[in-house]
Amino acid sequence: MNKSLLEQLTPDNCQVIFIDQQPQMAFGVQSIDRQTLKNNVVGLAKAAKVFNIPTTITTVETESFSGHTFPELLDVFPNAPLLERTSMNSWDDQKVRDALAKNDRKKVIVSGLWTEVCNITFSFGAMLEGDYEIYMVADASGGTTKEAHDYAMQRMIQAGVIPVTWQQVLLEWQRDWAKRDTYDAVMDIVREHSGAYGMGADYAYTMVHKAPERTKTSHEVLAPIPAK
Repeated sequence: MNKSLLEQLTPDNCQVIFIDQQPQMAFGVQSIDRQTLKNNVVGLAKAAKVFNIPTTITTVETESFSGHTFPELLDVFPNAPLLERTSMNSWDDQKVRDALAKNDRKKVIVSGLWTEVCNITFSFGAMLEGDYEIYMVADASGGTTKEAHDYAMQRMIQAGVIPVTWQQVLLEWQRDWAKRDTYDAVMDIVREHSGAYGMGADYAYTMVHKAPERTKTSHEVLAPIPAK
């Protein structure tokens, strides 16, 4: 067994790549609700920023077909270079390979569109030629049908890709609620992007810990939940 695959993701051992999170690519997604997809992508991006994870954003045919990267993603990384390419496979582009190599981290967390094309070809190239370990964020990626996404995930898993979800990655980075330097920011992401879990956090803040009720302009007055 490859023991490196048993290592938990930490802020120091991984990097993130967002592949083609662009509107025209999202239009074709049928495997997940598209608004949920965007929510999960942005949640993952905010998590990467909180934990200072090296992040690469690559795009395909922006002007001629796919449109510009989701503005919500760009808001998280306003100064990130967008690595534009023509190939469906990001690994084919030298700029992308150079960006990943510069970060010098072999665990690569992938969120992209579409699962059955751009994600799978990048993953196989990065694993075969770059000796990277790929962690595919299943709920921050999407395919043209549920079957296309699911079978691509199965094929990647058979090849050694590790399936994860965006919230799993967030909590694996946090790992210990006693880590106060990231605790508040993580809880902000949870409340905004984690659905029922976020609702539960809001309930705990206001009903259990008697913090002031959140408003549109004053959520920052909430006191953090004491660490266990």
